Amino acid sequence: MLQPKRVKFRKVHRGRMRGLATTGNVVTFGEFGLQALEPAWITARQIEAARRTITHHLKRGGKVWTRIFPDQSATAKPAETRMGGGKGAPDHWVAVVRPGRMMFEVGGVQPQLATEALKLAAHKLPIQPRLVEKEAVVQAT
Repeated sequence: MLQPKRVKFRKVHRGRMRGLATTGNVVTFGEFGLQALEPAWITARQIEAARRTITHHLKRGGKVWTRIFPDQSATAKPAETRMGGGKGAPDHWVAVVRPGRMMFEVGGVQPQLATEALKLAAHKLPIQPRLVEKEAVVQAT
């Protein structure tokens, strides 16, 4: 599963997920993308499950880009522990996803196959995403 090799601080503040994604919000690498419509923490397990679903449906054809990375640790206290005693130990890794963020991209496959694969991957995620197609770049001459 995805996780950083090393981080500056083991525990991070929860933060706020207000506003829209300012970067990583357009289809850059592939032809089709899965874009977040809600803010959420996406765990490394959820990212891996969605990635495996896409790869499996494409029968390992084309190329898949994962545009989010779980670089923030989420802590948890042990079960049946009394309140207090400080912050819990790092439990798992999450990616902070804001609305508009492109999470996965697919390229080099038929449009119907790509949309089916991304729809299946959307079921593995805890948020409502939408399918986005790459906009054709018109060059002015």
